[in-house]
Amino acid sequence: MNTAAEVTGEASAEPHEELLAVGGNRPEPVSIGVEAYVSAEYARAERDKLWRKVWLQAGRLEDIPDVGNYLTYDILDDSVLIVRSAPDTIQAYYNVCSHRGRRLVDTPKGARNARGKRLQFVCGFHGWSFDLQGQCSHILQREDWRGALSGERTRLGKVRVDTWGGWIWINLDPGCGALRDYLEPAAGMLDPFQLENMRCRWRKWIVFDCNWKVALEAFDETYHVPATHPEFMRFGNFVGWGRAQGTHSNIGYDAPKGLEQNRAKLRLGAGADPRRSTAEMQLYTWEQVNTNTTRTLVDAALRLVDELPEGTPADQVLKHWLDSARRDDAFRGVIWPTVDPAHVGRSGTAWQIFPNFQIGHAVNNALCYAARPYDYNPDKCIFEAAVYELFPKGQEPRTEWQYLSADDPGWGSVLPQDFSNMAAVQQGMKNGGFRGNLPNPKAEGAVSSLHRNLAKYMGTGAPRALEQPDGG
Repeated sequence: MNTAAEVTGEASAEPHEELLAVGGNRPEPVSIGVEAYVSAEYARAERDKLWRKVWLQAGRLEDIPDVGNYLTYDILDDSVLIVRSAPDTIQAYYNVCSHRGRRLVDTPKGARNARGKRLQFVCGFHGWSFDLQGQCSHILQREDWRGALSGERTRLGKVRVDTWGGWIWINLDPGCGALRDYLEPAAGMLDPFQLENMRCRWRKWIVFDCNWKVALEAFDETYHVPATHPEFMRFGNFVGWGRAQGTHSNIGYDAPKGLEQNRAKLRLGAGADPRRSTAEMQLYTWEQVNTNTTRTLVDAALRLVDELPEGTPADQVLKHWLDSARRDDAFRGVIWPTVDPAHVGRSGTAWQIFPNFQIGHAVNNALCYAARPYDYNPDKCIFEAAVYELFPKGQEPRTEWQYLSADDPGWGSVLPQDFSNMAAVQQGMKNGGFRGNLPNPKAEGAVSSLHRNLAKYMGTGAPRALEQPDGG
């Protein structure tokens, strides 16, 4: 079973330094049509052309820690059963009985997926049974087939499965390439953050009234922050970028010279006194969003005004804050990975793993989003958000996926602002007067990247270059 490499020393960005260097050629302005968002035919074609051809993040390894633990993952018509069949082995099968096609493991009503522990999977229709290796171990009145039932014909269908970053990944294409090759350059850039050592602080999901692409695109750029989240503007100017990285993309912030690390997710507050603005931003983020920070980071930020004199340069405030939080966590048994600040800056704030998963990374926490179709309805999707962080060994919380309606206060005050956009965009794209998306070439490069790569699978919908107007 493959797992993400552990990095305990300083990490270098050298393998992808040229690819990810700030600057370079500026992306050309493009227009993106609405077919991929609103067409029922496009949504139906995605099953065979996209979802059955790509690697999909399907769960976390810690959710199936023991032999016999399992979970399910559904994507349109396909349901996959993922099982820990041995202490160091994960296997995946099509979640369907080989006898008459009944789903083998049902998802409990109202649940995101099924999860539990079994040594045998028994079909509820006729009692055919299957062991952890996928072999059919019991067939009622087997002799009636007069020897025609072979083990290969009755076993569960195999699904390609691998692991990286603590997540379980599946691919429905038996001829697919290796997961690691598929994930590069994202995997190489994210390995130093040791995401496999993080555990969920919370995870929530919803069936939402927009296409899965609209949902993801609400979070793969920071261009929306001033208008959608104006309350954050008192903490700084969120000038962002988005860059295509092969099949994937990453996003991040610009930062002044000398504060390159401030391009990362753990950022200073702006203003005349970064001690106070950082404390205010951290506290607001913790209380209103409960993402992108930890209690240790908040407490360390709140002490800045007592530990540093007024007028301390911003780069020293940033260093003191992060060093203090690192020491506090180490005291309670939480060891942050040591990642070179230049690498932290180059890695940006989040990676969009094609087609439907985003990893917002930091050295001690992560915010992840995922979205997938809800049936074949282009106007609906399953949207998921999860926050991870490092915990002392033995003190990791046991979390379950929690379903929340869009107006549930459990989402906090910030994510509902994004939800409002998502629903309104889905409706607006069907307006007869809308002529297609015009993504910001710098700030919304991840949006353009998604559709360029989608077009390679779908055969339609590629972004079109915008012609310069006369005299432009």
